[in-house]
Amino acid sequence: MITLTNRRGRIRGDARAVVAGAASAAAAEVEAPSRVTPDLGAAAFFDVDNTMMMGASIYHFARGLAARKYFSSRDLFGFAMQQMKFRMSGVEDTANMVTARQAALAFVAGREVTEIVGHAEEIYDEVMSKRIWSGTRALAQMHLDAGQRVWLVTATPVELASIIAHRLGLTGALGTVSEIVDGKYTGRLVGEPLHGPAKAEAVLSLARREGLDLTRCTAYSDSVNDVPMLSTVGTGVAINPDSALRREARERGWQVRDYRTARKAAKVGAPAVAAAGVIAGGVAGTLAVRRKIA
Repeated sequence: MITLTNRRGRIRGDARAVVAGAASAAAAEVEAPSRVTPDLGAAAFFDVDNTMMMGASIYHFARGLAARKYFSSRDLFGFAMQQMKFRMSGVEDTANMVTARQAALAFVAGREVTEIVGHAEEIYDEVMSKRIWSGTRALAQMHLDAGQRVWLVTATPVELASIIAHRLGLTGALGTVSEIVDGKYTGRLVGEPLHGPAKAEAVLSLARREGLDLTRCTAYSDSVNDVPMLSTVGTGVAINPDSALRREARERGWQVRDYRTARKAAKVGAPAVAAAGVIAGGVAGTLAVRRKIA
């Protein structure tokens, strides 16, 4: 049993994960599969960043917003450095997570949800659609063809995650839920980012609501941080795994699928130089787009 507050009445971290998971499950859209015999007891759950999509979806989104002059290229570079540090370490740093969360929330506070969603749809079509791993997309389609529902499960804002899911023809998405009042973002989250244990809580909450048999469900991810979600279902699969998840998969007997080229796969977890090159290219690309728009 989870104690929701500490002696000072503040919500504890584990309780925030439960709140975030429940909020994400409540926000998830549910559609029955069509054209095939439904198998409503089984489902598949896919992480997004480096699992379904090449790179970080929130970074691609940030590039698109920077091109639309929502913030500066310097801000984008700082955000990209935080993403790189997190991806390379594979370890959640509380201070960095808080900083990243505050930065991400600051630029949407007070803005209309419809405005941000409209940009997200454009940015997906312009940038993200070209970065979907075809191998992972085929796995998702395999589950759909079997009559199972398929959800994305990601720390990405649920609005953006839902757009990605709908564009791919999936059932829906579990993502980070932001507080909205009168159609505008307040700059606060409901619970915490849907990351690590919160993803597992979201899957559990959705399973209870939809009557899923988790032993018949499958989860896919690239990161060791998603072991809680992967171990919640009957079948865990490592997609383009980081080195820690690859070891974990070997120990647990999970299947591993790697859709990167041999050259890229050899670089996993290694080179700050390569990552910095991607960031520099991203900033340069954003500047070019901004000049074109201007």
